Amino acid sequence: MGRLPAAVQGPSSGLRSMKDTEASWPLTVVTLSEPFDLVANLSEAQDPRIRLVRPEEVEDPGAVTCALAWRPAADAFDPYPNLKMVSSIAAGVDSIISCPSLPAGVTVTRVRDDEQARMMAGFAAWHVAYHHRRMGDYLANQKTRSWDRVYRPRMASTVPVGILGFGLMGQQTARVLTAMGYRVLAASRSGGTGMDGVEIFSGPEAITDVAARSEILVNLLPLTEQTQDVLNAGLFARMPEGAVLVQLGRGEHLVESDLLAALDSGHLAAASLDVFRQEPLPADSPFWDHPKIVLTPHKASDTTRDEILRQLADNYAALIQGRIPAGAVDRSAGY
Repeated sequence: MGRLPAAVQGPSSGLRSMKDTEASWPLTVVTLSEPFDLVANLSEAQDPRIRLVRPEEVEDPGAVTCALAWRPAADAFDPYPNLKMVSSIAAGVDSIISCPSLPAGVTVTRVRDDEQARMMAGFAAWHVAYHHRRMGDYLANQKTRSWDRVYRPRMASTVPVGILGFGLMGQQTARVLTAMGYRVLAASRSGGTGMDGVEIFSGPEAITDVAARSEILVNLLPLTEQTQDVLNAGLFARMPEGAVLVQLGRGEHLVESDLLAALDSGHLAAASLDVFRQEPLPADSPFWDHPKIVLTPHKASDTTRDEILRQLADNYAALIQGRIPAGAVDRSAGY
């Protein structure tokens, strides 16, 4: 069995420093999160291989080899010199990878859940159809008891829909949208594998190229240094007049003032927003009352608590056996 790639190796002592190739269950996992009590949040989850503890409940920090994290404090990892793996509770790992106390050699894993991807795809498809079929106008007409058919529907095949990010979520969303008849374009960092009915763009201009060709643009990008603030005035200017943004990635992707300007000028027709720079969204945010915005509270997709623990245990078992965990991320790429 070869060594793990550098991007997913454990501490510099390497896998050979582990005396056993089988985990000792139950594994004590410290939970590290500033906004949430993960022990309480996951109290109903069941996996006999995992025992979750809060930092104050750890008797011997040197014995801790695994952590479960979400938005950890800057110094969260400092007390644990022998960490081998840190697992996110979700698909995103940006707050973990950017944490200054995360040791360089620790393997970071995330949740990769096909059911969650299908949930995301359904949510994205709903918003695409909502804007394509102008459902907001019909909802407004219902309030005034107006029997106005608004417009003659366009066939889905004439509506180009762009997807930014072509990982598990993006690919499943593309499958659903192509099945609905939409013309789908996708921006992929690596180019990836082809998919029937999807035009894939890769390279440094892929995001701009897709945005410029899309009447509805769905953002599913991971958050990295390269993608932060990517949804900005420059990108909006390249989008067709009357285009729509469906923002399902990370709040830090969007320059919020630029979106408001694009909507108020009429260049963008509408936006659906599920993620925000500050969550919960402040009560005084202009997004709440904006007539061109559909807003949801970061609920596009989710995974079960049992699945979080199952994948954590499976990933840890793979790691100590010298295999690449299924959920391992490339820390240099950010996902």
